[in-house]
Formats: sequence, C-alpha cells, structure tokens
Amino acid sequence: MEKFITLSSTVVPLPIENVDTDQIIPARFLKATSKEGFGDNLFRDWRYDNKNNPNPDFVLNNPLYSGSILVAGKNFGSGSSREHAAWAIAGYGFRVVVSSFFADIFKNNALNNGVLPVVVSEGFLQDIFETVTADAQNTLTVDLEKQVIRNNASGREEKFGINSYKKNCLLQGYDDIDFLLSNKDKIQAWENENN
Repeated sequence: MEKFITLSSTVVPLPIENVDTDQIIPARFLKATSKEGFGDNLFRDWRYDNKNNPNPDFVLNNPLYSGSILVAGKNFGSGSSREHAAWAIAGYGFRVVVSSFFADIFKNNALNNGVLPVVVSEGFLQDIFETVTADAQNTLTVDLEKQVIRNNASGREEKFGINSYKKNCLLQGYDDIDFLLSNKDKIQAWENENN
C-alpha cells in the first residue's frame, strides 16, 4: 500500500445520509475476486441510468468536483459487510472518506485497503459542505501523524481517532501481511528463544 502521512486535496461532497454498501457497490458487481475494476462501478446506480448514460445530477459526474477526499453524510457504509465497498472507494482514487459516523465493518475494511475514514462532528461536517458548495476548489488537509483534519477555507480543524495499529500500518504503507513481514526477524528470534 502507499504510505499515508499528510494529504491536502479538493473534495467530492456527497451530503447523503445512510449510504449503504449496496449503494456504494451494487451486489451484481460482487462476482470478481480481484480488486481490479471496482472503482469503475462506484455508486454505479447513482452515476448511470439504466441505459448506461451518465447521470448529470450526480456529483461524480460533475466536473466542478474532484479530488482524493470523499465527504459523505452521516452513517456511511452501513448494510452488508462487503469489503468490495472499500475496494470501490480505493479503486476510484479516494484516499480519505470523511463523515460524522461510519459503520464499524466498513471503517475496518477501509483501513485494511489503505483508505482513511475520518470521523468528524456534525458541525464540522456541515462546515465542509458549506465551504465546498461555495467554492469547489476549497481544500481539506488530513494529517495522520497529528490526527488532525483542517478545512483550509474556514480555518477550522478537529482531531480524529484511529486505532494505533492501523495508524502505524497506514504511515508505513503496510497491510497486515507487510506488517508481519516487517517483524520477521523479531518473530524468528522469539521462536529461537522459545523452542
């Protein structure tokens, strides 16, 4: 995985609450076992009509908005536990998803796939939506080391929580296997001492 330390980016606003994993990646796309191509079908039923024409009213089809940070309404990633939702978010190019609440399984799946879920207060979330609506070029800065998110337009910032193990993995660019391999010498030394 790519290391995550600090990211400043424009954002894609999705002020919709209760977005579940079937909306993130519809069930009909879950046949694949590789992560490849899932970003193409992110929010598929919202992005395209039944004739596969882009929906001009959906934010991912709006050329004003781009960036590697998705800002979503409260309760993002609810529903089934499909890891494919995190694959689709990462495959589209998002490194961060900001919301005031995430479903726990989605949050863990995101972290396991190099996507940082940042939980903010409702007031801070509204501040982001307001500044991005006013100017799509406004940016956020996410500092993982300090665990701080900053709205660069308003100057407001908040601390956010993250599991210390997952924080270390993101900072190092490790998935769980990479973490184990990075400790191979320590594991071998323990085995030698205890056998």
